Amino acid sequence: MILCLNAMALTPRAFAAEEEKSVDVLLIGGGIMSATLGTYLQELEPNWSINMVERLDGVAEESSNGWNNAGTGHSALAEMNYTPEKADGSIDISKAVEVNEGFQISRQFWSYQVENGVLHNPRSFINSVPHMSFVWGDENVDFLHKRYLALQKSTLFRGMEYSQDPTKIKEWIPLVMEGRDPNQKIAATRIPIGTDVNFGEITHQLVASLQKNQNFSLSLGHEVRDIKRNPDNSWNVTVADLKNNGKESVVKAKFVFIGAGGASLTLLQKSGIPEADNYGGFPVGGQFLVTENPEIVNRHLAKVYGKASVGAPPMSVPHLDTRVFNGKRVLLFGPFATFSSKFLKNGSLWDLFGSVNFSNIGPMTDVGIDNFDLVKYLISQVMLSDNDRYEALKEYFPGAKKEDWRLWTAGQRVQIIKKDPKEGGVLRLGTEVVSSKDGSIAALLGASPGASTAAPIMLHLMETVFKDKVATPEWQTKLKQIIPSYGTQLNGNVEATEKELGYTSRVLQLDNPTPAAQPAEQAPAAEAAPAPQGNTEKKEQKQPADIAL
Repeated sequence: MILCLNAMALTPRAFAAEEEKSVDVLLIGGGIMSATLGTYLQELEPNWSINMVERLDGVAEESSNGWNNAGTGHSALAEMNYTPEKADGSIDISKAVEVNEGFQISRQFWSYQVENGVLHNPRSFINSVPHMSFVWGDENVDFLHKRYLALQKSTLFRGMEYSQDPTKIKEWIPLVMEGRDPNQKIAATRIPIGTDVNFGEITHQLVASLQKNQNFSLSLGHEVRDIKRNPDNSWNVTVADLKNNGKESVVKAKFVFIGAGGASLTLLQKSGIPEADNYGGFPVGGQFLVTENPEIVNRHLAKVYGKASVGAPPMSVPHLDTRVFNGKRVLLFGPFATFSSKFLKNGSLWDLFGSVNFSNIGPMTDVGIDNFDLVKYLISQVMLSDNDRYEALKEYFPGAKKEDWRLWTAGQRVQIIKKDPKEGGVLRLGTEVVSSKDGSIAALLGASPGASTAAPIMLHLMETVFKDKVATPEWQTKLKQIIPSYGTQLNGNVEATEKELGYTSRVLQLDNPTPAAQPAEQAPAAEAAPAPQGNTEKKEQKQPADIAL
């Protein structure tokens, strides 16, 4: 800032007077979270001034970019880490129900935007792709069967099929079955209402619509350098123009949202709010094998999620996915974990070290000690050769040819490390909204399911920081227009679930096959899995955060 002031020959007071601007809302980061919150607020308070600040030269260039994630519409239809097995052998579906409920809100949010001309051509950003779980081996087959039966108790998972029949599974996923050992014991579930989502395209369209409002401004190539609270509880945010020699200016904002992906933790710490002291971060990246060979791609239409290998943490869950970009299908397989001290793909190697302070170094150390399996896994992943990755692919696609695939480095994720009174520090699954006590600043930390549930996450944020506004009849009415199921629970209500799926499927041009007619509690067991032998007592495992990117 001193260099800028000298160049301008201005005193600090004159600089502040010339360079400061005031807004109602400042959105830091040009990803799907900021775009979603901005869209909500523009609907609810069209007269509020909103400024979005993005460090890169375009929006959705980090984690929201279609090539930087797996594009799974995370609704727990296939992701087995959302349904852990408890110590008594039963399956806990509570997290799966929560994630699925959240994704239904996202579907409704996007549908409303399509109907109101904010989003265009649904197939440019969301497409029907069946979601499947696929396992082999007695123990995993037994787990998947119990998972299937447990999920039948929820109305959100009606229409899911289970099979151990190789012929049936080959109809679903021929590439996965061709060349497979016929004596290998396998099982799969399939549900056709799964989706592939291009979160980058959604972000671009939302921001383009925001820009049509004269009260919205977008500052690309601008980096937030500092965040300071004012006596009136507004915030002075110092922003550097990276295209203009780092010239600094100040944005005074009544409310600040930090939706900067991996960089959110560092920026939250700059605010100095005591709530930030509870958090640290652990960066994890990912790589995928990708093929665009049409002879391969056109024979696989599914997102096939597997189970972590024996001894590996749940974050290693592999999946063979159909992706759709600009109407073109590709396949990806992974993820293979990478490690870097960067918090963003386009970040700095100093990011991790700069986030460490006296308040979080203890919890971060505790997490490192308590998660030895995670550390061991990351080391083994970093040591993988091209042949190792190819062999992993062949477990899901036995007929794969190495020359058809290339390696792609996806985005960085920063998993939450949070203080815990009992354990010192814990590694948290998912995302978490952190806000100041007065609700004038908030940040989103964490990773998966992330983008898939941007709409409910931002809805929860507004309920926290704009509590009085949300309670007004005006906001209540508008929110129920945007999210028809707002304030109600779909799980357990067949009529409401089918109504919501019918509405969003129609608007988003998605498949919505009629589920099986029999009540969920009477669903057949398909091919019966064998009862476990011997000691059935199992140790309940902690679920480290996944990187289903």
